Amino acid sequence: MKAVILAGGKGTRLAPHTMVFPKPLVPIGHRPVLDIIVRQLAYYGFRDIVLNVGYLSELIRAYFQDGVKELDHVNLTFYKEHNPTGTAGSLCSIPDLTETFLVMNGDILTTLDYTKLISYHREKGGILTIGMHKKVHKIDLGVIETDSNGFLTYYEEKPETEYKVSMGVYVYEPKVLEYIEPGIYLDFPHLVTRLLESGEKVVGYPCSDFWLDIGNHEDYVKAQKVFEESKYDFLPKDVF
Repeated sequence: MKAVILAGGKGTRLAPHTMVFPKPLVPIGHRPVLDIIVRQLAYYGFRDIVLNVGYLSELIRAYFQDGVKELDHVNLTFYKEHNPTGTAGSLCSIPDLTETFLVMNGDILTTLDYTKLISYHREKGGILTIGMHKKVHKIDLGVIETDSNGFLTYYEEKPETEYKVSMGVYVYEPKVLEYIEPGIYLDFPHLVTRLLESGEKVVGYPCSDFWLDIGNHEDYVKAQKVFEESKYDFLPKDVF
């Protein structure tokens, strides 16, 4: 199966790190997070991996210019658009996406079992499956509701709300590409809306594995700590 890694974003929330490196090259332990992702995909049997690059792409190409050590069996290729067309729009121009394929963001630290994700996708028979994770949002204040006269009707101290959020990991059927116009900008959320409005089946895969999007400083620090404490949960021992 082919995998496409979206590695072209500027990562502005992670500045100033991303003023020097593209976000997929920020280190987790002694490896860039993108290196970890490529090795994980290889471990789960992906042999054809496309890096969809953009911002500071020359640094990503330089890092992977000789491929990935110990992964000679993996075909690693690069794709860069001259005019960016978004996280969904860019897929329309990548060649040979003729069978079920994986797409994921290049800034994720996770212990996701990709085999289970793909099996779930095939079992449900959807056109697209989105990896989901539970995210708890806590407000560290007392929340108040009042009526039109200003009298309290509700009070809760430091409430928590649980959401199902996208992990930035997706399994596509090639038919999805029929909903993407070549050369026209289209981000992933708008693609999902287009599919739903067309009556297509979009599936959510409930994942309880560790997952962290390292898009901001707080989560990046957390990712560093978790990886150092349990790095063998993310990569096989023989990689180190």
